[in-house]
Amino acid sequence: MIGGVSLAGERWRVGAGALPRWLHPGAWWAWALGLATAASRTTNPLLLLLIVAVAAFVVSARKPDAPWARSFGFFLKLGIIVIVVRVLIQVVFGAAIGTTVLLPLPGIALPPWLAGVRIGGDVMLESVLMAFYDGLRLATILVCIGAANSLASPSRLLKSVPAALYEVGVSVVVALTFTPQLVTDVARVRSARHLRGRPTSGIRAIAGAAMPVFEGALDRSVTLAAAMDSRGYGRRGPATQSHRRGAAALLLIGLVAACIGSYGLVAAGSPVLMDAPMLAFGVIASIAAITWSARGAVRTRYRPDPWWTPEWLVAGAGIMAAGCFLAARWSAPLSLDTSFDPPAWPALPLLGLVGIIAAITPAFTAPQIPSTVPLARLLETDWEPAR
Repeated sequence: MIGGVSLAGERWRVGAGALPRWLHPGAWWAWALGLATAASRTTNPLLLLLIVAVAAFVVSARKPDAPWARSFGFFLKLGIIVIVVRVLIQVVFGAAIGTTVLLPLPGIALPPWLAGVRIGGDVMLESVLMAFYDGLRLATILVCIGAANSLASPSRLLKSVPAALYEVGVSVVVALTFTPQLVTDVARVRSARHLRGRPTSGIRAIAGAAMPVFEGALDRSVTLAAAMDSRGYGRRGPATQSHRRGAAALLLIGLVAACIGSYGLVAAGSPVLMDAPMLAFGVIASIAAITWSARGAVRTRYRPDPWWTPEWLVAGAGIMAAGCFLAARWSAPLSLDTSFDPPAWPALPLLGLVGIIAAITPAFTAPQIPSTVPLARLLETDWEPAR
C-alpha cells in the first residue's frame, strides 16, 4: 500500500469515481452505432441536430489527445458537404415537388421515359426541404461514425477482435485509420508549406500538398507490411481445410440470415418468420461460427481491455437510444418524419428525447482519459481494491 493506494492487482476502483483508464473501444462503437441507428429512423431535423450535438458533446468530453482523435471535425465538414450536394442534386436534376416557388429558373424538358428527372426549372420549397432532410440524416450518420473514430483507439479495437475474424479486423482497422492519418498528413504538409512561405489554400496549394501526402501514405503501407510480416501475420493454426470451410460457410449463412431479419424488422408486411426469428437465427449462427473458428486460430493477447461497468453503461446508452427511436417508429411514426409537402414545423416526440438524453450519459459515465488526470490528484484519492 503506497499513499493509501492498494496495489492488489490491476482492478482498482475509486470511492469518488472510476479509475482513469481507456474505455473498451467496442463500447464506443456500440454507442455510436446505436446513435447512427436512431438517426436512420427519422427525418426530423430537430432530433437529427440534437443527435449531432450529443455526439459533439461526448467527443469533446472524452476525446483523447491522439492523432486519430482529430478526425471528428473532418466528418462534420463531410456532413455539411453531403447536405449541400444532396440539395444541389435535387435542385438541378430532381422533379419539382410542391407549389411554393422559391426561385424561378429556366428548365429543359426531357423525354417522357425520363419521368422524374429534369434539368433546371423552378426551385420549390418542398423539394429543397425533402433534400435537406435526407441529406441531414445521412450527415448525422456520418457524424456518429466520426465520433466512434475519434473516441475508440484503432489499435485497441484490433486487440478486441475475435481470433476467427482477425484478418478481417486488420483490414477494417486499417481502413478506419485512413481518415485520421489523412487529416494528420494534410495538417503536417500545410504547416510545412506555411513555414516555407508557400500558399496553403487554393488549387496550387492542393496540387503541391498532394504528392507529399501520397508519399507518406505509401511509406506507411510499406512499413505496415514489413511489421505484419515480421510478426507472422497470416499464419495458419492446426485447423484443417474442411474445418475452415465449414466455419466460413456457417458464418456466411449467419450474416445473410441476419441481413434478411434486419430488413424484415423494418419492412412493412414481411412474414413473421422473416423478421425477428430470422435475425435471431443469424446472430446465433454467426456467434457459433466465430466460436468454432476461434478454436483453430493461434493468437495471443497482451493485457486485453476489460469490460466493466462503464463499458456496459456506454454501450447501453447507445442501445437505449436506438431502442427508443425504434419504439417511437412503431408507436408514433408521424412524430419521427417531418412533413415537407405541405411544410410543417417538426415535433419533438417524448421517446426520441428520452433516447437522446440517454445517449449523452457517456460524457459522465465513461472513465476519464489517463493523461487528462494529474498524478497528484490520483495519489490523493481513496483507493479500494475490487472485490
